[in-house]
Amino acid sequence: MTDSPEQSQSPFNPDAHRVERVLCFAAHPDDIDFGAAGTIAAWTAAGVQVSYCIMTDGDAGGFDPAHRPDIIALRDAEQRRAAKLVGVTDIHYLHQRDGYLEPSHEVMKGVVRLIRELRPDVVLSMHPERNWKRIQKSHPDHLAVGEAVTRAVYPAVENPFAYPELADAGLEAYKLPWLWLYAGPDERENHFVDVTGHVDAKLQAIHVHVSQHPDVEAMESTVRQGMRLNAARAGLADGRSAEAFHVVAVNGPGTIAGF
Repeated sequence: MTDSPEQSQSPFNPDAHRVERVLCFAAHPDDIDFGAAGTIAAWTAAGVQVSYCIMTDGDAGGFDPAHRPDIIALRDAEQRRAAKLVGVTDIHYLHQRDGYLEPSHEVMKGVVRLIRELRPDVVLSMHPERNWKRIQKSHPDHLAVGEAVTRAVYPAVENPFAYPELADAGLEAYKLPWLWLYAGPDERENHFVDVTGHVDAKLQAIHVHVSQHPDVEAMESTVRQGMRLNAARAGLADGRSAEAFHVVAVNGPGTIAGF
């Protein structure tokens, strides 16, 4: 993974900060593939363990009425095939209803439980802020994911007295180093990952979600253009592709006793 010369605002330095385990959160099957599959493919190729947590079953997705009785199983199968293409086999669901997701304590507790179980170096999540330039990136479920994960990351994950039943079950408090957010406002993005070598894997993963794409050619064109624009914003050479993130340092040298 290569960072851009314009990433001075990003607190993350891939040459100095080691990543061995990543936990990715999304609202629906296919969200991660659009937002970060290139970066995830780069991580898994480097030996990083990556897990997914999809908060809803995607039961309100799709376009074909004939798929309604089987849409949950269909989307799960699509997500598992897509994940495998970028090196991920560990997939979790919170089984919330598609279109009704809220940053409730039920959801936050599920997030805290999984982070404490897996103890990742990076939590990757959808962004809690709305993108007014392209509101389709800001589905209400997407915003709910971002809010629930951000609330869970601090302070609940590292507070031994938050959701005490988790501690009673042996899931001890954990200080997360990094929170990476995707699908947020452009002006928040401070970190770009050169995914030029993983564009094909990303597009193959997205193509697996055939139930969600009525116009495959337009979808692929939009994704390619977005990655090229990210590369230009990052100051990468012509012909490169990049994914963009808002990286937040949660716990590091600058944090003392969680403050």
